[in-house]
Amino acid sequence: MSTGPGTPSAPAPTAPTTPAARGSSMFSSLKVRNYRLFFAGQVVSNIGTWMQRIAQDWLVLSLTGSATAVGVTTALQFLPMLLFGLYGGVLVDRLNKRRALLVTQTSMALTGIALALLTLSGHVQVWHVYLAAFVVGLATVVDNPARQSFVSEMVGPDQLQNAVSLNSANFQSARLVGPAVAGVMITGVGTGWAFLFNGLSFVAPLIGLLLMRGRDLHAVQRTPKGKGQLREGLRYVAGRPDLTWTIILIGFIGTFGFNFPVYLSAFADDVFHAGAGSYSLFNTLMAVGSLAGALLAARRGTAKLRVMLAAAVAFGGVELVAATAPSLWLFSLLMVPIGMFGMTVNVTANTTVQMGTDPAMRGRVMALYMMVFMGGSPIGAPIAGWITDAYGVRAGLAVGGAIAAAAAVVIGLVLARVGNLRLSVGWHGGHPRVRFVPRKPAEQQEQLAPVA
Repeated sequence: MSTGPGTPSAPAPTAPTTPAARGSSMFSSLKVRNYRLFFAGQVVSNIGTWMQRIAQDWLVLSLTGSATAVGVTTALQFLPMLLFGLYGGVLVDRLNKRRALLVTQTSMALTGIALALLTLSGHVQVWHVYLAAFVVGLATVVDNPARQSFVSEMVGPDQLQNAVSLNSANFQSARLVGPAVAGVMITGVGTGWAFLFNGLSFVAPLIGLLLMRGRDLHAVQRTPKGKGQLREGLRYVAGRPDLTWTIILIGFIGTFGFNFPVYLSAFADDVFHAGAGSYSLFNTLMAVGSLAGALLAARRGTAKLRVMLAAAVAFGGVELVAATAPSLWLFSLLMVPIGMFGMTVNVTANTTVQMGTDPAMRGRVMALYMMVFMGGSPIGAPIAGWITDAYGVRAGLAVGGAIAAAAAVVIGLVLARVGNLRLSVGWHGGHPRVRFVPRKPAEQQEQLAPVA
C-alpha cells in the first residue's frame, strides 16, 4: 500500500519478489505490448543519439579546431539538467507522461533536423551547435525523468527490474553500433547526414508512443499543481535512508568512477602509446561488458541492495587493478568487468529507487537521481583531469576506483546500521557467502548497552 505524497513510506531495501519476478526470463518484459513498442522505438532512436554525439563533436572540432569548444558543447547539453533537473521532476509528476514524451521527443527530432539542414546547406556555425546542444539539454530535463518513471507504468512492479535492465542493454547495444555507423557516414557523406538520421530516428519512438493502448498502462494518480512540491520531494528522499544512500552512492560512482573519457584516452596515448585505435578498443570492450551486465540484471528479475553494493565494491576494485595493468591487452580485457560491474550498479540502483518510491513522487525522485548521476561528470572530470596531469593517469584511475569502493563499503555499513543488520560470512553449497542478516535480540541489547 502506498502512502500519500507527503508521507514517507516504509523503507523498501529490495524490490518485492513476486512469483512473476522469480520466474521471469531475460526478456520477459517484452511480452508486454506497450513496452515492446517502446523498446523497438528506442532501438532506432538510441542508434541515432550515438551517431549525433559523434557527429556533433566532430563538427565542432572541424569548425573551431578546439577541444575546449567540444567540452563547451558537452557542458551546454548537461547544464540544463544540473540547473533545472529537479523542476523537471516536479513537472513530470503533474503531467501525463506519454504526452510529455511525445512533446520532448518531437522537440529533439526537430532540433536534429534543423542542425542537419544547416550543416548540409553549408551555413552551420559553431553557435548553432551550441544552441542545439542546449535545446536538447532542456528537453532532457523533462524527457529523462518522464522516460524513467514511464517504464513502471508500462510494465508494472513485477517486470520493472527486467525492463530497466533491457533499456540499459538497448542503450549499450546502440553504443556498439551508432559510433561505427556515424564514422562511416561522416567519412562517406558528411556530418549533416548523421544529424538527419538522428532527427528522423525519433519517428520510431513517436509511432510507438502513439500506438500504445492507454487501458493497458498501470494508472498512476498525477500530483495536482501546488506550492512547495520541490521541497516535498527532497523531504521525501531525506526521510528514506534506502533512497538517500542509494542516490549518494550513484553520485560517488558517477562523479569519481565514470570519468573514462579522461582515463582511457590518456592510457591509450601516454601509457601504451597505441593511438586512437586502442582508445576505440577500450570503449568497445567496456560497452560489451556493460551489455552483459544489463542482460544479467534483466535475468535476475529483482533488485537487491546487497547486489548493488557488492557490484560497486567490485567496480572500484577492478579499476584499482586496471590502474596497475602492465600491458595493453590486460588493461583492455579489464574493461569488460569494469563495464559489467558499472552497469550492474546503475541498473540495480535505478530499479531500487523506482521500486521504493511512491508513484506520486516518482518523477521528482528520478529527476534527483538523474541530476546527481549525470551532474557529477562536470565536477568529477576536472578533478580526474587534474590528478592525471599532476600525478599520472594510473594515479587518477586508482583514486577514482578507491573512492567508488570506499563509498560502497561505508554506505553498506550505514544501511546495515539503519536496518539493524549485521554482516554474516559463511559457506553455502561449498561456496563462500557474505550477506547482511537481522541482528538477534541479544546482539541488539548488547549494542544498546552503555559502555562502562
